[in-house]
Amino acid sequence: MAVADRHQSWLVDDADFPAAGNTADLLRFALRYAVLAPSSHNSQPWLFRVDGRAVEVYADRRRRLPMVDPDDRELVMSCGAALYNLRLALSHIGETVDVSILSDGADSDLLARVELTGRRATPNSQTQNLFAAITNRHTCRSAFDQAPIDEKTVHDLRNAAFAEGAWLFDVPDEQRHKVTWFVTDADFIQMSEPAFRRELSHWMRTSHPVRDDGMPGYALGLSELQSVVGPLMVRTFDVGTSQAAKDDELSRWSALLALIVTSSDEKPDWIAAGQALQRVLLTATAAGLQASFLNQPIEISSMRLQLARELGLPGHPQLLLRFGYGPNAAPTPRREVSDVLVTEPPART
Repeated sequence: MAVADRHQSWLVDDADFPAAGNTADLLRFALRYAVLAPSSHNSQPWLFRVDGRAVEVYADRRRRLPMVDPDDRELVMSCGAALYNLRLALSHIGETVDVSILSDGADSDLLARVELTGRRATPNSQTQNLFAAITNRHTCRSAFDQAPIDEKTVHDLRNAAFAEGAWLFDVPDEQRHKVTWFVTDADFIQMSEPAFRRELSHWMRTSHPVRDDGMPGYALGLSELQSVVGPLMVRTFDVGTSQAAKDDELSRWSALLALIVTSSDEKPDWIAAGQALQRVLLTATAAGLQASFLNQPIEISSMRLQLARELGLPGHPQLLLRFGYGPNAAPTPRREVSDVLVTEPPART
């Protein structure tokens, strides 16, 4: 069975928009695009509630990753990426929205509210191009070609981050070796921790049968057999050496390494970083680029501070990405909208 056949969530088509439906139908349709956002370990840590003419976005902390993301920073950024997709889908349909970022306490699960204004607007060409990229964007963990990325495209990526309240800092060639060292050293540190490996293996999936979350073997470059034994190997053995060797190559030879940076480091900044991330990724996809994450040194608090100092960053690094031209990646599973839609505000965890 083809990969596309196994992941029906990615086959959403705006031609299926319920033109004769009510407001709730419209909002639920837009959520089909929201759930296509990226998330750490493909954990999909979001919930949504339709409330009249609005959608509330919640963090689903039942899906948190306490070892790799103890402060739920990446969890909130994942929800921010889903929020951006939701906004973009509604803009494509011609709806204008008011977006409220809700920051009443670091542990609050309610992150944002997106409300229809009732005013119609014709989407511009940039909105249309970014929207078209939603269903084509997939994290690519393969090696990229060494073909350089033209300066206009890099400029567009920077503008995409800035439009959402963040910066994209592209790593100069003379500092790439520093970033590579941070990545590989973080691999050794993380993989040496049994609890980290247990958490990672928990989200690794076999290629067959396909589940609706987590990282299937094919997305990690594993054969069918390797996807079966891989979680046991990761759980049992320190695989830091092999992971560091792989990431060393990926970091050194990708056309562009870049960090998403915010001025502060609070929950609203994480939401902004998530929205900036998704806009950057869609901009890259529209330009024919592939992308993936090398967040390991940012996930270790002491190393994150050191990385910021070494690179002279103007704020707090939130994500480290690599970009380049490469093979089209296969889509990873997504939960159905019905699985992430709640009728009442979730109980606080």
